[in-house]
Amino acid sequence: MVVHMPIGPRSKFLMWLTLAGIFCSLTVTGCLSPITLNRAVTSYDEAITDAISKQLLINIARAHQHQPIHFTGVSNIAATFDFRVSAGATPALTGEASRGLMPIFGGSVAENPTISIVPIEGEEFTKRLLTPYQETKFLLLLRQRYDIDLLLRLMAQELRITMHGQEQAYRNRPADRRGYELFRRVVTHLSAIQDQNELHAEPLVYYRTWTIPANSVTAEGFQALQKEYLVTYNQKDNTYTLRKQVLGRTLITNYDPAILSSEERARLIEEAEEGHLNDVSFDIRPGHVGGEYPIKGDFRLRSFNTILNFLGQSIGEDPEYHVDKDPRTPAVHENPIHTMEIILSDGTLSGADLSIQSHGKYYAVNTTGSLARWNREAFQMLYLLFQMTVSEVPRVGVPSITIAK
Repeated sequence: MVVHMPIGPRSKFLMWLTLAGIFCSLTVTGCLSPITLNRAVTSYDEAITDAISKQLLINIARAHQHQPIHFTGVSNIAATFDFRVSAGATPALTGEASRGLMPIFGGSVAENPTISIVPIEGEEFTKRLLTPYQETKFLLLLRQRYDIDLLLRLMAQELRITMHGQEQAYRNRPADRRGYELFRRVVTHLSAIQDQNELHAEPLVYYRTWTIPANSVTAEGFQALQKEYLVTYNQKDNTYTLRKQVLGRTLITNYDPAILSSEERARLIEEAEEGHLNDVSFDIRPGHVGGEYPIKGDFRLRSFNTILNFLGQSIGEDPEYHVDKDPRTPAVHENPIHTMEIILSDGTLSGADLSIQSHGKYYAVNTTGSLARWNREAFQMLYLLFQMTVSEVPRVGVPSITIAK
């Protein structure tokens, strides 16, 4: 026998309330999905950036303490999210409503990240940390409008100038006072020209031409020549003139290289090609902004490992010091003592953007006072230079450490 129980208005209301609760639970959990994803992406991004920043500062501290440099990179993050919904109904506990049903609903989110950490060692260490930077990476940063003096003080190992037929090197190292002071003055001079928006960094362009008899070229050969050269026929002497653009190395100047003659550009291209890939050439001439101090030479770039050692040693045993600009140099906006000032303390450092503890000392980038912007930009540039090292962190391979939370 089937008994049909009448459903009163109150019971109908509770039933609809239960269904509404289930719907709301599903809706709320659906809304949580993008919110949780955004929070996770932002949190992981901040964590990785903070980890790399601290590694940079820790390795400066290691260089200061003459300890080995070492980096690890996060090669992969796989985060899974488990969204769960629960819903149901239960009799009301007391009162008139006890004959009806009360809705129960809820939701939960579980996160399960897997993070792979790869040590940078072996051949990877050599390529990323010991290989000097090439000219192209320096110019990429220079074209982003970074200060040339900050770039060179971080990246350049030495200044090389040819005098009386002999090339002389002036090292960017405070212990070498003669070399360091000339290096600083030349860098400051380039910065003064940049401050007036008169510093050029353009590749040298030169057109080479050849003349060949027209009878020596077949139809197939003529088509092949047109792919590589600009071909002009000379009816008078029945010859072809071949013209090809030659793109040389980039030259930093206080003038537009386009004003030079073809012969002069060809000579400069040949001189630049004789240099190393980690050389940055410059040519400051009279008659233009900064021409009161004419000078020509090359900056030889160093490796990231050498940059860290330079910063670490400048904290203690080989400190940088003030160097006045050359009297012929125009006014400059900034000429700080330190390439990047690091504070060393026995106790915790309050107010620092970033600080670490290493070897019983506290280290932090000085982000207070009038040079706060300079020091922040120096650390930002150090971060970029680390990202611009030769090789990428591999996504697969051993050795690796996997952390599952």
